[in-house]
Amino acid sequence: MDERHEYSAAQRRKPDLSGVSAGDLDWFHSAESNGAGGMCVEIAPIPGGGFAMRDSMDPDRLLAFSAGELDSHIRAAKGGELDRFLIAAERATS
Repeated sequence: MDERHEYSAAQRRKPDLSGVSAGDLDWFHSAESNGAGGMCVEIAPIPGGGFAMRDSMDPDRLLAFSAGELDSHIRAAKGGELDRFLIAAERATS
């Protein structure tokens, strides 16, 4: 990606997960999820700023990301920078 973004101090601030309960957050997952569980990476906004991310197989273990970190990652994925991590259909079925 050639385009660089500047993030404010608030957008770069890592959220504090102390006192945050996974059950209290509004979780979102990709429509690409298989729906049977176990194939979901879920993201939820954290009150006060930032985002939590979790694996649906381990829903109580949360990772915290600033808004800028998540934005940067999404931009990289949309720009094709993460394409090398895609699993080829042929490999996935063999």
